[in-house]
Order: sequence, then structure tokens, then C-alpha cells
Amino acid sequence: MVTGQPLYAAVCAGAAAWLLLDRERGPRRARLLFAGVGGTAVPDRWSWRRWAPVVRLRREWLCLVVGVVLALLGRSVLPLVAGACAVPLVGRRLRAREGARARERRADAVIALCGAVAGDLRAGWQPGQALLWAARGTGALGGEEAAVLAAARFGGDVPEALRRAAREDGADGLAGLAACWQVAVDGGAGLAAGLDRLETALRERRDQRERLRAQMAGAWATVGLLAALPVVALAMGWALGADPLRVLLHTPAGLGCLAVGGLLEGLGLWWAGRVVRAGEEP
Repeated sequence: MVTGQPLYAAVCAGAAAWLLLDRERGPRRARLLFAGVGGTAVPDRWSWRRWAPVVRLRREWLCLVVGVVLALLGRSVLPLVAGACAVPLVGRRLRAREGARARERRADAVIALCGAVAGDLRAGWQPGQALLWAARGTGALGGEEAAVLAAARFGGDVPEALRRAAREDGADGLAGLAACWQVAVDGGAGLAAGLDRLETALRERRDQRERLRAQMAGAWATVGLLAALPVVALAMGWALGADPLRVLLHTPAGLGCLAVGGLLEGLGLWWAGRVVRAGEEP
């Protein structure tokens, strides 16, 4: 009777898997049969895409994973606490980096918008029509896209709408577009020529920022190397047969060295990052 239990468990697992696949087969067949009918899609409850945002691990939670591993290896709760405290700090840093990349994408979209509007104006289009076709779906206008396009379509105050859109991160070039538009409307100046000069200035500023970032890449690499030196030292001690985690986590001298070393490491990284960021400012 005992020998038959694994067979019963295997049969039950196979039946459960067959029922799950059969339950998933119906929605899949419905999607294949009615794809594109009425513009609606049949939801798939069992698709991995539906639950991917739930099970996806954000990068800052890797700090907690590393803390758990070190806590198990060192038989201490201190790495777990440190990993939990590092999660919000690393998450804020990652969000700041994502925000910087979003600002750069918005700035590139503004440059492309200026060039596209200038090209359409030379092709004989009216300013409002050129802005409508050039700005739609580019992301350069951000949350004010509907207001700017409505002003361009119905003869509203386009410069004011562009100034409001320029308040978003990375879209400060739209203030120059608003100024060019205002001058062209009030004084009859050539809008295409002004947009060409604005696009050139924005491209030069972007190129200067990229050159400066390339020059500071070595400094950031040095900061990262300094941050990794304590980890390398612990790994070397482990390779030599010592037990650095036991000394650091279970002895008074080790705890004192860990506290002082962590404080100095944090202050050093903060100061080095501050110096490098000051050098990156235009």
C-alpha cells in the first residue's frame, strides 16, 4: 500500500495538469477564432503575461535576497536587516536613474519635433498643421500634448500651451519653440529659420552633455571599484581559509570594525559621487 502512494500522487498530478491545460485551451481557441472581431480580445486568465507584473522581481529587492543569503551563511540577522534597509535606498537611486533616462528621451523628442516642424514648414505647410502632424505620438509634449494639439488645430494660444508643456522634465526646449512661435506670429519672422537655430542649439547642448558624461565615465568606474574593494577583501579572506563573516558578525571587535568600516564606506561613496556629479554639471 505504501509503494502505491507515489503512483497515486503522480496520477493526481497528471490529472491536475491535464485539467489546467484543458481549461487554458478554451480561451486560446476563442482567441484564435475571434481574433480581430469587433476589436476586442478574449482575456486569458492563465497566461503568464497576466501575472508577470506580480511575480516579476524589481531590481532593488535583490538587496534583500543578498541579505538573506549572507544571513544564512553568517548565521546572523544583521545582513538581513542591512538588506532590508538598502531596498528603499537602492530603489530611489534606480528611480532617479530611470527619471534621468526619461528626461533624455523627452529632450531627444523635442529636438526631433523642432526639425520635423521646420521641414514641414519648408514643404509649404501651415504652422498649426505642421505642429499637428509632427508632434502626434512623439512624446515630446508629455501630458500637455492634447492641449497643445487642440490649440494648434482650433487657433488657440499655442505659445502658452507650449510653455506649459515645457515645465515637464526634459522638455525645456519647448520654451524656445514657444518663443519662436510667438515671434513668428507677432512679427512675421520666419518660423522655420528660428526652429533650425533652436534645433542646432539643442543638439549642441546634448552633444556637450554626452561628451562630458564620456569624460566622467572613468571617474564613475573608479567610484565603483572603490565600492567593490571591501567585497573583494572578504572574498580573498574566504579563499585563504578564514571565516570573515564569523569574525565580523559574532565578535565584538568584528562588529566594531563592521560599523566603522560601513560608515566610512558610505561617507566615501557619498563624497566621491558628489565630486563626480559636480563635475558633470554644465
